[in-house]
Amino acid sequence: MYELKVVSRFAAAHQLKMVSEKCENLHGHNWRVEVYLSGKELNKAGVLMDFGEIKIHLKEIIDSLDHKFLNELSLFDDGNPSSENIARYIAETMQVKISAPGVRVSRVGVWESDDSCAMYIMP
Repeated sequence: MYELKVVSRFAAAHQLKMVSEKCENLHGHNWRVEVYLSGKELNKAGVLMDFGEIKIHLKEIIDSLDHKFLNELSLFDDGNPSSENIARYIAETMQVKISAPGVRVSRVGVWESDDSCAMYIMP
């Protein structure tokens, strides 16, 4: 099994409801995103997937979040724009964009600070 990791960043604000008083206030983060892709077989070029293609897809996703007030985005209408929900959104959206056979998103980590990360592991 092979696994690739691509890292990106974005800045955004949010408010979390029913978490803690501090988090219910409008605040922002400089988020760090780690996307992991896995697969059993390499392609004819000897790679699981081209890093450049992965970065293009991830940039499209990150651009939809960057410098936004996340609570106003329709993709979080059903829940808080928490690190957990952001990780799930990125994982599921990235999986739809991946066209390489046998390659899947295995997990996505979203860091809201240097010491706090939420991981979404694809089922």
